[in-house]
Amino acid sequence: MPYLQLDDLRLFYTDEGSGDVALLLVHGYTADSHDWSWQIPHFVEDHRVIAVDLRGHGASSAPADGYTTEQFAEDLVRLLDHLELSAVVAMGHSMGASVVSALAVEHPERVVAIVAVDPAYLVDDTMAGALGPILESLDDAGTVPFVQGIVGDAMSSPARDPGLRTWQVRRVASLEPHVLRQSLMAQVSGMATRSASEPFLRRRRCPVLSFHSNPDRGALESTLFADDRSHVVTWEGSGHWLQQERSAEFNAMVRTWLASLG
Repeated sequence: MPYLQLDDLRLFYTDEGSGDVALLLVHGYTADSHDWSWQIPHFVEDHRVIAVDLRGHGASSAPADGYTTEQFAEDLVRLLDHLELSAVVAMGHSMGASVVSALAVEHPERVVAIVAVDPAYLVDDTMAGALGPILESLDDAGTVPFVQGIVGDAMSSPARDPGLRTWQVRRVASLEPHVLRQSLMAQVSGMATRSASEPFLRRRRCPVLSFHSNPDRGALESTLFADDRSHVVTWEGSGHWLQQERSAEFNAMVRTWLASLG
């Protein structure tokens, strides 16, 4: 499997398929590129599909720092340079939706369209900020069970398959505590909050297809689009991993929307 060595970071990715449009798949917090196992075999039929493990996640290495939205996006720019890809459709889940949005804002020439899957932005500032003091108080031993509680309970719904929940909770234990703390702290003090993300998201110029389980956040994001081809899909009552829980419907809608862009 391919790795890209970037100074102190060894970045794992897969690169499959071919086609005029390349898809870059970016997972969320505590996850890895396996999260796209429901999408890769579908889209690889007629697209080049790159699925990456962000720094500190999955099979990528875990340097001491760099777990911000901006740094994750810069890592992706260097990956695209390595692959000689001038532009991609960037698909991101949860924290990954923030990362691909940052990629589109800071490097607009590299992103032709965004697919955001239950994005971890536009969260009420008070709700997001409440996690900060808790994270600061945690030691290594307390970090993993705390984050497992978030992934297992706060992100759950009746629609969530018990097997998926078990997998998503168990893999948290494979991540370094500093990765868990720094990644989440950067989000709850920055891009996750409405005050930070709302003006930032207005700077996206490309078309965006955004899937939400929270109708209020979906409605808010619909007011922030710059391109009139953008669209919000709301699946109220669904869980957080929409691309897994409703994979067939998700894949079909993404394919139809991408085709509509020409």
